Amino acid sequence: MSQGVRPGAQPPQGWTPKLVALDIDGTLVRWVDDVTPREEITAPVLDAVRRAHAAGAHVVLASGRSPHGMTPIADLLDLRDAGGEPTRLWIVAANGAVLVRYPPTEVVHEETFDASVAVRAVLREHPEAAVAVEDRGRGYRLTAEFPPGELSGEMTITSIEDLVAEPVSRVIVRDPGATADDFVSLTDRLGLHGTDYVVGWTAWLDLTPVGVSKASGLAHVAAALGVDAEDALAIGDGRNDLEMFAWAGRSVCMGQAIDEVRAAADVVTGSVDDDGAAAELGRYF
Repeated sequence: MSQGVRPGAQPPQGWTPKLVALDIDGTLVRWVDDVTPREEITAPVLDAVRRAHAAGAHVVLASGRSPHGMTPIADLLDLRDAGGEPTRLWIVAANGAVLVRYPPTEVVHEETFDASVAVRAVLREHPEAAVAVEDRGRGYRLTAEFPPGELSGEMTITSIEDLVAEPVSRVIVRDPGATADDFVSLTDRLGLHGTDYVVGWTAWLDLTPVGVSKASGLAHVAAALGVDAEDALAIGDGRNDLEMFAWAGRSVCMGQAIDEVRAAADVVTGSVDDDGAAAELGRYF
């Protein structure tokens, strides 16, 4: 259910975004839990994104997902040029650590780091947690199974030593026996020097290289496109959207987000179940 819309700051008269940065889960996509549980982009949201694209805005997907978890969403959008050819989208994956053009999949830029010290620090306090890193193009290598549906692709069980033996773009730590607040408290205590981190909706912790976020990835994309940050619209709903909100000329939070995220945005739109992203895009397109 929506927690209500906060009108907030209005865009300048006549302002139209040249770049539209869209989070996926809880923004573009909602989870339908019926006879056949599935991800869904509703018709109003799909239509709004296509109108923005048709008007000339650069649509960029920005998510904590791995690239192989984002390309199916790009396929659902099915954005095409005036001649009917598929548009090559920019994808900011792994919270900014991996930048991709698609289709076809082309990794344009990747940031990696040594995660071993940070991971071992977390596991000292949460020894039962599962740890995962992306197995590019296939799925994930992980120390133990994650709850069903949280990761996509092929899963390969491996040891923690092998998992962090080489530099990686992102590490996911998941402890189903803990809470998001437990992980927020954990990161405050540890500091996790040499890494940046984001706590998800649950006891889910993303570790990334220092200075890497959706904002850093979008800044790279915007430079390649010749677009200024002040001409960007960002829509999201999670803690991993905070830097993106600070970077973009206009930031919009989905209605179901927690207070910390709502307070960081220029405006709060409707929830994902109320097609909040479509309502915001409808202001301009």
